[in-house]
Amino acid sequence: MEAIENMMTRKSVKKYKSDPVPKELLDKIIEAGLQAPSGLNKQAPIILAVTNKEIRDKLSADNMVRDPFRRADPFYNAPAVLVVLADKSVPTYLYDGPLVMENMMLAAHALGLGACWIHRAKETFELPEWKEFLKTLGIEGEYEGIGNCIVGYADMEPQAKPRKENRVYYVE
Repeated sequence: MEAIENMMTRKSVKKYKSDPVPKELLDKIIEAGLQAPSGLNKQAPIILAVTNKEIRDKLSADNMVRDPFRRADPFYNAPAVLVVLADKSVPTYLYDGPLVMENMMLAAHALGLGACWIHRAKETFELPEWKEFLKTLGIEGEYEGIGNCIVGYADMEPQAKPRKENRVYYVE
């Protein structure tokens, strides 16, 4: 029941304190992501744990270019960004990556941290400079950005939004 309660109470956090997240907590969140199921157990997704402020800010700036709302920081001041990328040579990569994202967001919530899925990882990691960045880390191959999981200490109380009705159809 604790797992279900965690799923029911997790909400996206869109305002963070600048306090860094201890590495031990990030490691737990990352491990939860790595435990996500994957098609044929190919484990196509990888995670970039970005806590270096300079790299994090560059990643934010490159996301902002494509941000139609032009927020000052599309990562809402979160000090950590866990970027999920997936190996495009694996047929289920596009389905496996979101499972990693969800596991990490649930783990962050269970640990008392805020998290939110920020899109545009795909577009960012199609840019030549980010492809080159991956190579400097020893990441070879064709990886597609799935999402940016921002993590940090919430500086707001996220509110639950009403759920739409008529979204379940029983076939008995």
